[in-house]
Amino acid sequence: MSVGFIGLGYMGQGMADNLLAKGADPVVYTRTQSKIEAMIDRGAKGASSSSDLVSKVDVVLACLPSVQTSLDVIVGEVIPACEPGQIIVDHSTVDIGTSRTCAEAAEAKGAMFIDAPISGGPTGAAAGTLAIMCGGSEEAFTKALPYFELMGANVRHMGQNGAGTAMKLINQLLVGINTVAAAEAFALANAAGVDIEVAGELLSVAWGGSAMVERSNPITAARDFENSAAPVRNLDKDMGIIKDLAKAENLSLELAIKSEELFHAMMENDWGENDIAGVLEIIEARSA
Repeated sequence: MSVGFIGLGYMGQGMADNLLAKGADPVVYTRTQSKIEAMIDRGAKGASSSSDLVSKVDVVLACLPSVQTSLDVIVGEVIPACEPGQIIVDHSTVDIGTSRTCAEAAEAKGAMFIDAPISGGPTGAAAGTLAIMCGGSEEAFTKALPYFELMGANVRHMGQNGAGTAMKLINQLLVGINTVAAAEAFALANAAGVDIEVAGELLSVAWGGSAMVERSNPITAARDFENSAAPVRNLDKDMGIIKDLAKAENLSLELAIKSEELFHAMMENDWGENDIAGVLEIIEARSA
């Protein structure tokens, strides 16, 4: 089987790099021509469009920045060009309805769709250690699994279409809440005169520690919030999806909704490209 990869952003680049480095011989496409050329120089094959890529491979992987982009590219470009038996995979973080729309469109063409969102950040993408959460048929998952294993260290089949996306939203709910919790803890440390780096070391072996405390600690200590590879605009999108899902399912997700409000405040301050740990600055502004 042959594989193609669409989208060479912060996450997609590392994923495509691993496919190439580990012998998958990928075809790549993104809207920035220089990124395609750079991959070709390293041994990948290039495509002139999403539909051109589809014509060259059996499995199409995509990692895209927004819900609308996923719909535009996958439903609007990829699936119309696909043939029966092809496998289409969306690694983007979208809502459950979008994943099911993609699955229905693929099924109508005789193709198979997997919603396979990822977690681990750009570092995990580059290292090939991503968590990959998959929703789709057992047949499609089994066929695509060898490629997933080139990009991720923790690959799970969560169930039918939509289950992978649901799992990613569960993960993002905790990422959002824990990022805000870490920022509040560091704000308290600053106010009490506790060194943030020392606090982070202690928390790494205490019950209060978390992956987001560990991640945010050095960034917060250095106040290195600008131009991040994990920008708040992505988490603001994800938390907005969770907020809408909570409303639709009549769930009282109060911590998630409050966290979404804080990230959205960052967006309103034109801090969309700042690191998610920069939510500390909203807490500080409201504490003045």
